[in-house]
Amino acid sequence: MKLTSDSLATHLGERLLPAYLVSGDEPLLAAEAADAVRARARGAGFTEREVHFIERAADWDEVRASAANLSLFAARRVVEIRLASGRPGTAGNATLIALLEARDPDTLFLILTPRLDRDAQGADWVRSVEAHGAWVQIWPVDSHRLVAWLKGRCRRLKLEASDEALELLAARTEGNLLAAHQELTQLALLAPAGRVTPDTVLAGVADSARFDVFGLGEALLKGEAARALRVLAGLRAEGTEPTLVLWALSRALRDVWSARGGDRPPAWQQRHRAALEQALRRASRLPFAALARRAARVDRMIKGRVAGDAWDELALLVADICGQPPASGRTRVRAM
Repeated sequence: MKLTSDSLATHLGERLLPAYLVSGDEPLLAAEAADAVRARARGAGFTEREVHFIERAADWDEVRASAANLSLFAARRVVEIRLASGRPGTAGNATLIALLEARDPDTLFLILTPRLDRDAQGADWVRSVEAHGAWVQIWPVDSHRLVAWLKGRCRRLKLEASDEALELLAARTEGNLLAAHQELTQLALLAPAGRVTPDTVLAGVADSARFDVFGLGEALLKGEAARALRVLAGLRAEGTEPTLVLWALSRALRDVWSARGGDRPPAWQQRHRAALEQALRRASRLPFAALARRAARVDRMIKGRVAGDAWDELALLVADICGQPPASGRTRVRAM
């Protein structure tokens, strides 16, 4: 049987199999899947737990000896086998198959491995796990699904987060689910009445940086290129994450685009009304599609997927959004 991290909870609510293989390179999801199996096993009376770390062939001798030494009055147990790689070798392959086929009702096997490549997935021991138990494949959450994943996590924590807050959180954690989980846990303590806004997400950032991030957005809306570039340089000097700057820039673009179409974006509040009205007056001259593509390119630079200086590109975007591209065609942002 094959399961995913999403389907595991439903499965465990219905039954408990003699063996589970959890494989994947996403630490948070793999740890949560293993914890779910352990908790279900404890509830079924498996009160003891053995852990074996397999790094060399000789380690399998200990596993076999442990399996053979189960006494008549021993408690039911979970035997946890952690493989440093997805290839247990000849000895490990034979040992795992023998243990699984023995079908000891007082032993549940939990096998933890990194992601299994195509060859490892076809190994006999993996097929034996599928025949006698379940293989839980942990897949990474890509950038397109990250906001939805965060929204689901918020529901678990009884948090109500705005789309803007989720997008900012996704940008701050850059796909690191463990970091995102830690941020959400902190937000559960910070969020008044369980409501998460961009201000709440930024609560963990230094006060000066948070003020300047919002100040940058206002300068962009007003078209104040010189002020925006000064703020940008200050943010860089303070060590502010470029993802926060990109978020502020992208939010300003979205607000202008939405307001141009007659919508009332989140920024349409008293403190932003005048700035947004100024932005609308020059909106017809803004190449929104091109600016959005360039913002996406900056995001890839920040993540190291394309070459380039993200701060220099951010400076060019700031100048262009303000409608005042630098005469030299290039602006460098230097730390103060």
